[in-house]
Amino acid sequence: MKSFNCASAVSDPKSRSCLCSLFVVASLICGAYFISSGFIAKEYKDRLSRWEAINMLQNSKFEMCKIRCRPPGSEALPQGIMVNTSNLEMRPLWSDTVKNGNPAPSANLLAVAVGIKQKEIVDQIVKKFPSRDFIVMLFHYDGIVDEWRDLEWSDRAIHVSAVNQTKWWFAKRFLHPDIVAEYKYIFLWDEDLGVDNFDPRQYLSIIEDEGLEISQPALDPVKSEVHHQITARRRNSRSHRRIYKFKGSGRCDDRSTAPPCIGWVEMMAPVFSRAAWRCAWYMIQNDLIHAWGLDMQLGYCAQGDRMKNVGVVDAQYIVHLGLPILGVMAENELNSTEVNITQREQFSKSEALAPSESHKVDNRPEVRRQSFIEMQMFRKRWENAVKEDKCWVDPYQQSVNKSTH
Repeated sequence: MKSFNCASAVSDPKSRSCLCSLFVVASLICGAYFISSGFIAKEYKDRLSRWEAINMLQNSKFEMCKIRCRPPGSEALPQGIMVNTSNLEMRPLWSDTVKNGNPAPSANLLAVAVGIKQKEIVDQIVKKFPSRDFIVMLFHYDGIVDEWRDLEWSDRAIHVSAVNQTKWWFAKRFLHPDIVAEYKYIFLWDEDLGVDNFDPRQYLSIIEDEGLEISQPALDPVKSEVHHQITARRRNSRSHRRIYKFKGSGRCDDRSTAPPCIGWVEMMAPVFSRAAWRCAWYMIQNDLIHAWGLDMQLGYCAQGDRMKNVGVVDAQYIVHLGLPILGVMAENELNSTEVNITQREQFSKSEALAPSESHKVDNRPEVRRQSFIEMQMFRKRWENAVKEDKCWVDPYQQSVNKSTH
């Protein structure tokens, strides 16, 4: 057998041609491999970049949706179908045949706690508030509703009935901020108010111009039962925010920076802006239905400086009649769902109509005692809340006020 001779193979022209061909083919294959690898790598990188971009978008969307504020329980719904607020506007059962007499939504709300004995007074109050500007809501604390039906405005008013409950009990349960969010101002009034010298539109014009987030109309000092001098009307004045008191306890002067010397209104006829009411509603306690003590803290809801944003309007004033309401009932109706309330036929105390002492039970001292107890409870809760909330900063902590309530 002959052994393979490399030198002879190389020197052979045919062999050399064959080797050259093999070299060229191998070079082409290698070139094609490297070129295709480059294209494949580029396409892979492009795809990878696209997936990374998609992932980034998805993660960004997830993060955006995660931080979007949504009411609890609404997570299963698309955002566009959700309705977060409501109103007290009545809607017709069908729109083709029933014409809405008040098509434009009212801008403000008047809510009054009422009993049938004050029907005439309440009628005068409601008639002062134009229907195109105000929704009217009555809280019937005596359970009597049907006897109001003869009043011309009764059918457009919202009637809520619960026996022996206070204005603040009703407000906490039926005036949630999301329900009254469409109303610019909320008038939360008692029923024993004379309104001969009060114009709601003029009042709104004044508080908007003055920037009052929490306010009340001044009280006629001659005809009214005035409990706090800051609420008394000042002549030749449009509005005021502070009181001066130089004698006795609880002095108020130019250095006073806290209620009741400044930044304070009484609770019989407060008027809240939308934002102020949202804050105040949260402060109303479910079980403290008389709301005593709340007035001293309302300034925290004034949407800014309570010394500027809380005030009493002198140019539009009312009369506080001071009628006995909750707590006075007929003896033979103590176990009934309807409570008889004494009333005055005239606005003067001397002309008040009251049943004989043998036929009525007066529980007003008990009501007042309970009010004092609730005030102490509210103050204690406030103190505890301040201590426990480490994140809350009191904007009035440095205020110095020599007056006392």
